[in-house]
Amino acid sequence: MATTTSSPASGTSARVRVQRFGTFLSNMIMPNIPALIAWGLLTALFIDVGWLPNADLATMVGPTIHYLLPILIAATGGRMVHGDRGAVVGAFAVMGAIAGSDLLVAEFNATLPEDASQLGQVHMFIGAMILGPLAAYVMKRVDALWDGRIKAGFEMLVNMFSAGIVAFVMAIVGFWVVAPVVNEVMEVLGNAVETLVDNNLLPLTSLLIEPAKVFFLNNAINHGVLTPLGLTEAAESGKSVLFLLEANPGPGLGLLLAYSVFGRGIAKVTAPGAAIIHFLGGIHEIYFPYVLMKPKLILAMIAGGMTGVAVNVALDVGLRAPAAPGSIFAVYAQTARGSYLGVTLAVLASAAVTFAVAAVLLKLDKSDDEGDLAAATAQMEANKGKKSSVASALTGGGTGTATTTREIKNIVFACDAGMGSSAMGASVLRKKIEASGHPEVTVVNKAISNLSDDVDLVVTHQDLTDRAREKSPSAIHVSVDNFMGSPRYDEIVTMVQDNNRA
Repeated sequence: MATTTSSPASGTSARVRVQRFGTFLSNMIMPNIPALIAWGLLTALFIDVGWLPNADLATMVGPTIHYLLPILIAATGGRMVHGDRGAVVGAFAVMGAIAGSDLLVAEFNATLPEDASQLGQVHMFIGAMILGPLAAYVMKRVDALWDGRIKAGFEMLVNMFSAGIVAFVMAIVGFWVVAPVVNEVMEVLGNAVETLVDNNLLPLTSLLIEPAKVFFLNNAINHGVLTPLGLTEAAESGKSVLFLLEANPGPGLGLLLAYSVFGRGIAKVTAPGAAIIHFLGGIHEIYFPYVLMKPKLILAMIAGGMTGVAVNVALDVGLRAPAAPGSIFAVYAQTARGSYLGVTLAVLASAAVTFAVAAVLLKLDKSDDEGDLAAATAQMEANKGKKSSVASALTGGGTGTATTTREIKNIVFACDAGMGSSAMGASVLRKKIEASGHPEVTVVNKAISNLSDDVDLVVTHQDLTDRAREKSPSAIHVSVDNFMGSPRYDEIVTMVQDNNRA
């Protein structure tokens, strides 16, 4: 597939900055999803409205969400910026924000009448996403001040005390500066969501979320706003509908089913397989090219999204914790007790409405889909800022393979988050490599930020290759425009067979 490059417009640059910000937030949250799932299981089983109420075991629920989860997120953010030293100072710094927030809440509650409802704890997820990277960045700058200037024998002393001092100072910053700001932000956001719920306006969020998903702008909304608010609500009531605003797989399923029935050309042929990947695998980006191919279909996505939210709100259902990836299995795994029927109805209703609206739009459309999907996939990947492994299942193709006589022992698929699309692409190539009789070659997926220069071959989306080269300048770099079915994979297998001969 031919590709073109152009100078980004200011709007595109702004979109890319939002994407990068959202990806950064996502990279702090996603590695800690297992801990969120574990906390969700604690609440599902042991709180007083759980499946197996147990007051003793339920004592883990509060400390986990109030202390452990923010500390894990702060440590992850710190590690992204400055390795293990950044993780340590970031984790300690967020304790200052947690303690400062608790003090402010306690002082406020002390001013209330005895019969007034008390203000609950503010969980420092936003504070963690601020302080973790910030403290690590300060530590990185401090380390740079005396890099290579410490006398032999004093390195450990300087390193340990400098990290301790930075952690101490940033905890004070968290206590006096970050905690009050985050408390105010959470109050404003909480009041805004409460207003939407009280006035039955929450479905209107689909007007923002559904288009944002297609352009990969949803991470900033999801992880920066919905996840912290949802976790706070779930800690108080055992569930939150906010976790379903973005994760509902119904609209995407409805769109792909409509293409399967009323589409034409390659879009019609590939839509059933894409529906399986989307609905069962939870990788929503697989349907984005189908929307970008015919932008008017965003109306179907919005209609389906609003329907799902309306059903969830009307039936008062929710999830215990974020569902990641957005698979129907992950959604059910996090569904709160008593919400299974409502969640099911919301998924079905949103899929049905999206299907109906998309069917009408596709039937009224007289253009030929054939050939458009490849261009839409390229546009989707340009929006994302990286190659999509699952999108390759739609079109195939790629650019920029390389030839070399170097022996290849390890291959890395790299994308922004190191999950989802790159994982699927790595799986496809791994099977091809194994089938070719080269078990000595490892194929893994990573985030670009985690790449190092000890890799033999790196596979990235064509829009991310330059960033990957900065991290692994000595590696062979192969650019693709499709992670699932690129012909570049067969070329890589041939390269391995030629270069790894005994």
